[in-house]
Amino acid sequence: MRQLVSWAAGACAGFGRACVVVAVSMLVPAVWAAAATLWIWWWDGDPWAGTVPFLWACIGTLALARPVCRMIRSRVAKWTGTVIPAGYRQPGPVTQMSTGYWWNGYSYERTSRDARMDQQWRTRWRDPAIWRDLRFTAIVPITAGVVAAVPPAGAVAAVFGLLQPSPALRAAGVLGAVAAVAAAPYAWRAVEPVAVRFLSPPPATALADRVDELTAQRADTTIAQAAEIRRIERDLHDGAQARLVALGLSLATAEKLMETDPDQARQLMREARAGAATSLTELRELVKGISPPVLTERGLVDAVRALALDSPLETSISAGVQGRLDPPIESAVYFGVAELLTNAVKHARAARARISVARDDTGILVEVEDDGRGGASMSPGGGLDGLRRRLAVFDGTLEITSPAGGPTRVRMAVPCESL
Repeated sequence: MRQLVSWAAGACAGFGRACVVVAVSMLVPAVWAAAATLWIWWWDGDPWAGTVPFLWACIGTLALARPVCRMIRSRVAKWTGTVIPAGYRQPGPVTQMSTGYWWNGYSYERTSRDARMDQQWRTRWRDPAIWRDLRFTAIVPITAGVVAAVPPAGAVAAVFGLLQPSPALRAAGVLGAVAAVAAAPYAWRAVEPVAVRFLSPPPATALADRVDELTAQRADTTIAQAAEIRRIERDLHDGAQARLVALGLSLATAEKLMETDPDQARQLMREARAGAATSLTELRELVKGISPPVLTERGLVDAVRALALDSPLETSISAGVQGRLDPPIESAVYFGVAELLTNAVKHARAARARISVARDDTGILVEVEDDGRGGASMSPGGGLDGLRRRLAVFDGTLEITSPAGGPTRVRMAVPCESL
């Protein structure tokens, strides 16, 4: 009984999906059918009577091509989990020049609004993907559309035939009902292979997107390196350098007072020794912030354990990684864990955390979970977004699950091999 109920629910859902596929895929043919109807209606021996309906059909096709493709992509992703990249060309930045005009990559405009509108229009209609969309709108009605039309067509035949007195029409109605019920769970599935085959971006577009992604990652890396250099310079200037200058002055003064005031000279020497110890501590902390010695000497797992010991959280660690990783990857993952623990203390107000370090067939997987209040999000320019960009340099990914009230679970995955 339970299996029957499950099959009936699947059939009803499939029937609805088939109707959606038919409705979406037949939008453009409906426009051309309407244009042909107008042509026949206006026909009076004049072959040019179909010019206006033909132009209307062309304009309607161009206007509907991209929305139809987007609806098909969204339905396929929702129903099957198959994500088909759009591959559309994105508008670039709009820049105001010294002359006061705005440059959009194509032309100069008087206002930013005009520049963006012109850019969007030119980008859309110069995008090679428009031809892919037009081809898909011509193919999908005679492939997925025809297959998906079996359940609704069978339902219509059943309703029409069963209401007729003729035995032949009633038999046809019964056959239509059987066809509708049997095909309902499966007819809509034809849209997935058709969409994957004809809506996926071509290799050239995928390569261009990858180049843009790598360019953005290079820019992020350059900016991060420049910021790190400025931080090191500022820490050296404000900390160790200032103390070393003061140490040099104290030693020079002590040298002058050695014969006239030995007690004062010894006091200055003690202060200089304390200043030297403080400077050494600051330099060690600075080096630790750049590349922790435990990470360099003992690897990622031991460095994470040392990090957990210094954290105010009650932290448990499970590690199943043997060997060393590439130093840049170890550094990126280590500082990612450090930032997540800091966020757990500072923002989530957590008391406990769990760190898991493991490997799979592709690379290293690190999961950090805390019992804080949750609500973490990857806002542009935030710390988590910066962590995502740092991992993206190594083709790594960052996944965040943080419902309100917690717990927060962050998963970092980086493809790599052990050394």
